[in-house]
Amino acid sequence: MQNFEFYNPTRIIFGENTIPKLADHIPTEARVLILFGGASAERNGTLPAVRKALEGRFTREFGGIEANPTFENLMKAVELIREEKLDFLLAVGGGSVIDGTKFVAAAVDFEGDPWSILTTHGANVKAAMPLGTVLTLPATGSEMNSFSVISRQATHEKLAFGSPHVFPRFSVLDPTRTYSLPVRQVANGVVDSFVHIMEQYLTYPADGLAQDRFAEGLLLSLIEIGPKVLSEPENYSLRANFMWIATLALNGIIGVGMPEDWSTHSIGHELTARYDIDHARTLAIVLPSMLRARKEAKRGKLLQYAARVWNLHEGTEDERIEAAIIRTEEFFESLDIPTRLSAYDIGEDAIEPLIGQLEAHGMTALGEHADITPDVSRRVLQMSL
Repeated sequence: MQNFEFYNPTRIIFGENTIPKLADHIPTEARVLILFGGASAERNGTLPAVRKALEGRFTREFGGIEANPTFENLMKAVELIREEKLDFLLAVGGGSVIDGTKFVAAAVDFEGDPWSILTTHGANVKAAMPLGTVLTLPATGSEMNSFSVISRQATHEKLAFGSPHVFPRFSVLDPTRTYSLPVRQVANGVVDSFVHIMEQYLTYPADGLAQDRFAEGLLLSLIEIGPKVLSEPENYSLRANFMWIATLALNGIIGVGMPEDWSTHSIGHELTARYDIDHARTLAIVLPSMLRARKEAKRGKLLQYAARVWNLHEGTEDERIEAAIIRTEEFFESLDIPTRLSAYDIGEDAIEPLIGQLEAHGMTALGEHADITPDVSRRVLQMSL
C-alpha cells in the first residue's frame, strides 16, 4: 500500500426529513445564494422545504444550472454574488449543481482568468466561499469530495478541477428527495457510481486489503440493488442504500493508498463535450473496451474482480476475464444503458476528432501507469463502436 494522507471535513446529515437541519448549519447572519438546476427542485418540494428551513434569513436564488454545468452560466452566478455581497452557497440538486457551485465558490474571489481554475485542474485555487449541499440525485459523490467538472460552450471543452478549499461544509442526504427522479437519471447514477469505484479499484494489486474489500462490497451492493432501485422508486431502504453507496464511491476512502486509473472518465468527458451524451452513458461505453484493451496491465485485478464480484472461477484466465467484462456490460444494459457508440449514431469518423481533443487537453499519458497514449485511446474507441 502506498503512503497517503486522508482528509474529508464534510459533515453528512442523512435521513428522512433532515432538510430543516439546514438552519443549524448555516450561520444566521449569512447572506445565502441557493443554486439549483431546473424546475424539478420546485415541483418535488425540495426548494420549498429549503426556503422554509431558511425562513427569515437573507437569501437569493440562482437557477438553471445545466446537466453539464457551463462556465458561461456559472460566471453569471459569480457576478450576482459580487453584486449582492453574498457569503454562503447552498447547492440544491445533483452532482452537476454541486460541481457548478464548487466552481462558483472558487471563482468569486479568484485573481485572474477563472477558466484557468480548470486548465490548472485547481492547482491555483487558494481560497473559496463556504458551501453546503442538499443532494437530490445520487451519482457523482460530489456532495462529499473536493472535485468538480465544468464545461465551456464556446470551445466544447469539459475539464475537471479539485481543491481542498471546495469540500462542502455539510451535505443533507434525504433519500425521499430522490423518489420523483426520472428512471433515466437514476440509472445514470447507478452506472456513474459503479464506474467511480472501478476507476479506483480495477488497476493492479497494491496490497490494500481493506480498500479492495470495501470497493468489492460497494460493487456487489450496486449489482444487487441497481435494477430494484429503478423498479421500486419509493422503496426507502433501496434509495437510502443507493444514496450512501454513491457517496462512498467517491469520498476518497476506497482510493487511499491505492493506484487509480480515471482514463475511462477522461475519454468519456470528451464524448460528452462533443456529443452531449449523458456522462454516465459515456462511461458505460468506454469502460468495457478499456478493460479489454488493458487486459494484460490489469490482469491481476481483473481476475480478482471476476472471482470476488462475479463469482467466476471456471475456465482459463482469459475466459474468466472476458466473462467478467461481459457481465459488466450486461449489468449496464440491464439498466437500459447502451455500451456501444453505435447506439448514439457515432461511427468511425468520430474517432480522430476525439483523439484530437484528448491531445489538446494533454490527455496523452492516462491510466494508473500513465501509459495510455493516444494510440491506446484510439484503440479503445474503435473497440467501442
